[in-house]
Amino acid sequence: MRISAKGEYAIKAMVDLALHDGQDLQPIQDVAARQDIPQRYLEQVLLQLKRSGFLYARRGSAGGYRLSRPADQVTVGAVLRAVEGPPAGPDTPRRGGRGEDAAGLHELWQEIAEAVASVVDRTTLEDLRRRALDRRGAARPMYHI
Repeated sequence: MRISAKGEYAIKAMVDLALHDGQDLQPIQDVAARQDIPQRYLEQVLLQLKRSGFLYARRGSAGGYRLSRPADQVTVGAVLRAVEGPPAGPDTPRRGGRGEDAAGLHELWQEIAEAVASVVDRTTLEDLRRRALDRRGAARPMYHI
């Protein structure tokens, strides 16, 4: 499974919205700024996620985005498939080669693709939200002067 910039931006935006869940709708310019994503590109990504049912959106000056379902019910794999489409199979290097060695390598690439799919399909936005919060907590000083 190859993850493009579009897929990475989708995950970053969804985690950002999970971090701000329960707050007001998040304006796209705020999400773009916090995640360092070009706003025009993010608009396209969020529109796809909205069409796929992952986001609620409202237009206007008080508009913005929020998750349409709880973060623990959305997997990274589902988000990636919404913006990237179904996986095309293992991404295998093409360096010539036929025969038994090439067949063995193809099996290896297939196992790697299955392992990646397993990880993204069991990892939820909530898992990533917690990791982000843990990192933020670790960056704080342990005492105040």
